Amino acid sequence: MIHTIARIAALCTASIALAQAAPAPATPPAAGAAPAYVKMTTSKGDIIIELDRAKAPISAENFLKYARKGQYDGTVFHRVIKDFMIQGGGFDKEMNEKQTDAPIKNEATNGLSNKRGTIAMARTQDPNSATAQFYINVVDNGMLDARPGNPGYAVFGKVVQGMDAVDAIRGVPTGMKVANTRGGKGPMRDVPTETVEIIKVVECPAPATSSGEAAKAPEAPKAPEAPKTPAH
Repeated sequence: MIHTIARIAALCTASIALAQAAPAPATPPAAGAAPAYVKMTTSKGDIIIELDRAKAPISAENFLKYARKGQYDGTVFHRVIKDFMIQGGGFDKEMNEKQTDAPIKNEATNGLSNKRGTIAMARTQDPNSATAQFYINVVDNGMLDARPGNPGYAVFGKVVQGMDAVDAIRGVPTGMKVANTRGGKGPMRDVPTETVEIIKVVECPAPATSSGEAAKAPEAPKAPEAPKTPAH
């Protein structure tokens, strides 16, 4: 179903605003930078994610930086929309928003698409406002890709193992909860009614299949366009 611009605007208005700090400076990657891998241990199972440091060096290194200092440990998937995405990395189990470092530059023009199984940076309406929050696409969400007139949302990796855990998370019931944000206390929609915890995120070796080849993300099925945006 195609939702109206007014509906989308209302959702954006309800999103959490971030302080307008300058984007963090980028560190140029080495030519042909190899991917990095992380294991995200959740209360619904483990998810192995490949981070594309060649095409999304800023976003990938930003995610690794937060993972290395334990930013994601003990946080939750605070926004789940079954036919859209699962979003996390910003709130603890009591729905208190965590402090973050400065926002980063938007890398949505890197050629990576918001397909099922990809991980991307959540942000506000400001294209360069992404900090620690991320989302995993549970369907193909091409309307989130950069195009003329739309800065897009930056994909920086993909799930290579654990889509069963992702799909378990997308299936949890959701409702309204009160969140303590940096902008104040208020209601938040699409919050799991049962806590879906991100127990720990750590770097790990590249996973391998039984043949010894690197694991690949699952094929993306066709899905209806999602009417929302993965905003903070």
